[in-house]
Amino acid sequence: MNKPLVGAFLAALLLGAGVAPAVAAEPAQQAQEAAPKAGLEAKAVTFAGTVALSNCSGSVVRTPDAAPTDPALVLSNGHCLESGFPGPGEVIVDQPSSRTFTLLNASGRGVGTLKASKIAYGTMTDTDLSLYETTSTYQQIEDSYGIQALELETAHPTAGTAITVASGYWKRTYSCDIDGFVHQLKEGRWTWKDSVRYTPECRTIGGTSGSPVIDDATGKVVAVNNTGNESGQECTDNNPCEVDENGNVTVREGINYAQQTYNMVPCIGAGSKIDLDREGCGLPKP
Repeated sequence: MNKPLVGAFLAALLLGAGVAPAVAAEPAQQAQEAAPKAGLEAKAVTFAGTVALSNCSGSVVRTPDAAPTDPALVLSNGHCLESGFPGPGEVIVDQPSSRTFTLLNASGRGVGTLKASKIAYGTMTDTDLSLYETTSTYQQIEDSYGIQALELETAHPTAGTAITVASGYWKRTYSCDIDGFVHQLKEGRWTWKDSVRYTPECRTIGGTSGSPVIDDATGKVVAVNNTGNESGQECTDNNPCEVDENGNVTVREGINYAQQTYNMVPCIGAGSKIDLDREGCGLPKP
């Protein structure tokens, strides 16, 4: 996983996670070496609406139907939860949280602190995501900081789409295309479905876990960055493998992945409430 800020899966567990499925943060020099080359950054995508967690990245997101008075939601990875990695089959709903997030403006400067009221949803089963409900409304954030939430795309993305992964932790972007989709992505004890595979240019690193994956053309969030194969191992921690419909396994060393977010949009109702029984909701239930 693009681990939370350490270079090892176990360390990520101790920190509360962020690729072990992608690693949370690494030393600054390594981060700089792993950054995309100059000129690859998407011009249209900024850091406005992204957040930095203690060990991961994230973003303030909204559905197309969200009201200005709804509590704002922060999107990150399930493996970035402060309680540690959820086990296979574990789904967390409506758990109290007082976690804080540093809100960034377009240039990547921290302009304020948002506070969670609860973990609205979190899991590493079928997908790898967390949604925090905050104590601020979308309107309050816009009035206080002039920053609007990133809108969640409601449709399945397509291969070849130009995307940008915007890391609030590192204040760095990674630009590439969606290379394709993975039937099953297996890493250690976890299995994720219909994962997004990047083209090689998106060389995400520890601390980029939870970053929004933004469609360059629309500015909407299509996925959440979560992992990559670090050393060419097969299906081990930090080395996810691809499994097709026939059970064939493929290992792509150095390739990174994300989890789609369109299927969670129908799960979010009025008042930013998570309702896993809503029509079209594609998230696993407890």
